[in-house]
Amino acid sequence: MEKILLVDHEKCTGCRLCEMACSVKHTGFNNASRSRIHVIKWPLEGFNLPMLCQQCEDAPCIAVCPKDALSRDPILGRVTLNYDLCIGCKMCVTACPFGGMGIDAAARQVIKCDLCDGEPICVRFCDPGALQFIPASSVNLVKKRNAGLQLSQVMGKSFVNR
Repeated sequence: MEKILLVDHEKCTGCRLCEMACSVKHTGFNNASRSRIHVIKWPLEGFNLPMLCQQCEDAPCIAVCPKDALSRDPILGRVTLNYDLCIGCKMCVTACPFGGMGIDAAARQVIKCDLCDGEPICVRFCDPGALQFIPASSVNLVKKRNAGLQLSQVMGKSFVNR
């Protein structure tokens, strides 16, 4: 069953534990610049947004890679990066409309979220629940439920669980 890493920016506190957990898992060091997820902060607005690879169905990064180093994993539904084929041209970084591809300057290579082989560590360390790894089929249900909760708060009525 294909799963999706769902980001709920309204729950993100900007703690950046997801960045720390990711960098430690992939590099052995706590260095946010080497993480595959990055929290973009707008402190004046009180807005935090975790940014990572969206595992696009029609991924621009795959389309531009001249060496076919990027491909779709049919089991997990993720975009994978084969470092043996990658020549480091960084065309995938420029092609990604979401900033999901990154550059690890210390390792001198392109990096991207690999969903931790089906168990994203960022989700495990996200105490506020801003990151969830859920079945793709239930994403719309979660969004509809959240919209119903927001509507009930505005209207002062309970539309959920009826």
